[in-house]
Amino acid sequence: MPSVAGLNELHATVQQLRASVLAGQAELLHAWRPYLKRGAFAADAANLAAYISFRRQDLRELQDRLAEIGLSSLGRCEAHVLATLDAVLINLAALLGNPPAPGALDRLARQSRQGSQHLLARARELFGPVPRHHRSRIMVTLPSEAAHDRHLVRDLIKCGMGVARINCAHDDEAAWARMVQHVRAAAADTGLPCRIMMDLAGPKLRTGEMALQPAVLRLKPKRDAAGNPIMPAYAVLHAGASEFEQTPWARYPALPVPADWLARLNNGDAIELTDARGRKRTLRVVERLAADRVMVCAAESVWLETGTLLQHVPARGKARQRHSVSLAPLAARPGFLTVHVGDLFLLARAPAPGLQAFPSWGEEPYAGHIPCAQPEVLDYLRPGERVFIDDGRIGASVERLDGAGAWLRVTRASSKGDKIRPAKGLNFPDSDLGLSPLMDKDLHDLDFIARQADLVGYSFIQTAADMDRLSAELAARDAAGMGRVAKIETRKAVANLPEIIVHGAGTAPFGVMIARGDLALEIGWERLAEIQEEILWLAEAARVPVVWATQVLEGLIKARLPSRAEMTDAAMSERAECVMLNKGPFVLDAMQVLDDIVRRMRTHQRKKTARLRALHW
Repeated sequence: MPSVAGLNELHATVQQLRASVLAGQAELLHAWRPYLKRGAFAADAANLAAYISFRRQDLRELQDRLAEIGLSSLGRCEAHVLATLDAVLINLAALLGNPPAPGALDRLARQSRQGSQHLLARARELFGPVPRHHRSRIMVTLPSEAAHDRHLVRDLIKCGMGVARINCAHDDEAAWARMVQHVRAAAADTGLPCRIMMDLAGPKLRTGEMALQPAVLRLKPKRDAAGNPIMPAYAVLHAGASEFEQTPWARYPALPVPADWLARLNNGDAIELTDARGRKRTLRVVERLAADRVMVCAAESVWLETGTLLQHVPARGKARQRHSVSLAPLAARPGFLTVHVGDLFLLARAPAPGLQAFPSWGEEPYAGHIPCAQPEVLDYLRPGERVFIDDGRIGASVERLDGAGAWLRVTRASSKGDKIRPAKGLNFPDSDLGLSPLMDKDLHDLDFIARQADLVGYSFIQTAADMDRLSAELAARDAAGMGRVAKIETRKAVANLPEIIVHGAGTAPFGVMIARGDLALEIGWERLAEIQEEILWLAEAARVPVVWATQVLEGLIKARLPSRAEMTDAAMSERAECVMLNKGPFVLDAMQVLDDIVRRMRTHQRKKTARLRALHW
């Protein structure tokens, strides 16, 4: 225990800290006052201002000194900053022989509880109540199938989906309307709450189109390390290309043929051909999948092209009459740009389809060009700035700019090279892009969203002015009170987060989404864990709910095989008020696993506070 002089000095330090916090709080609130249009948010804004002022100082030494004498180390004060400081001052005064005034500790306890209660109320206001028998709010991105399969939507709600997310970057209004109808009907039938959030697409920074490749299709069997075949290549002969895309066999290569010829095929029959390389090959009929679909396999590599002659050879014991047809036109496929580390390629302004270069085109390793789908962003780039492509799989830096576009030098790619395909995401983490988060499509989509959804997800928001723009657009559509979720996915949004929160929560029900996919590329993978913690702290101080998003249990959802890191990440998501799962074939399994993980973790932790339930070893 420190001396009386030491306690007096510590008491004075905390008093000075409190005075400093109050001064900073007053300054921030004065600047924010015009935007606090909802009286319900006033106390929360005051706590946010106090927290920002509090965290502007390095408090590590003070924390150690307080912890040494058994007092709060101030490390869990996000939701009740001043109440925590007052509690520390009261306890220091008591150690100096000055007991607290009657009722003072009860008052501070009520203030501390009030912060957590406000956060719970804000989460209910935005996302609705937690579905019964579940421990967490789960947001699920609806797949396109949800527009046609009402049973899928019903199963999602019964399994715990409390918020259905519709991504406006996909499908169309007709599909969205059917999804909304299915969600509303399933919620009414089951008696389980489920709100609908529609995500604005925002400016989709993507690569443009590549020139079409010749319509050639390769069937390639799998081989072991010694080159021995271990699994044949499979394909589907079919007589209905448009319908084929909606079948379970769409993952196999599709070979269109005439229906009358297809009807002659039987299991075990052979199909002889000379492929595009002039080699004799045989396909074997494996199974008739439907009247107009037949599965075939190839034991050797086969290169097929439009017009390849297919000769039906019935199995032994059957009539030996042979019938031949030509393979119907195969769909030409978009090409790609293969790049290696050190290659130079052009991100072009012109919309002309991209083209792979050939070695003879120049002495320098020039890979070719691909257009930028939003060429206006190229005006904001500067030499030396980084560019990431396809979720960061390919990295490059801007070498120079000219009228043709941005010349990029590849800095990251696999040893065998990587393919840049059309419509792949582009990230410019070092560039200050002058793009509005509300494009013409978003404004059109807002007309539908204002009528049909409960809340709107705001992509690519970067400033408080962006939030004001959305508020104005919603008000113009008689939806001023609609809930909104700001997706924090850029470096600029992180820097402006306090003002974004004030302008958003000061107007209507509001939350933030930690959109960790693009955010990781914007701020750097090594900083993601740190920044997502800071977002959680700031949101708790403002008492606004958080959505923990991007690749939660992704391996389980896509392949029914979660990684160990995914399970730990899911456990960390307990600190958010809502967890978002992406679409995938095993999303129902993932929902059950997530709910079980969150239920267990909530017995151990609430936000940053460890809860010490009994352990049984």
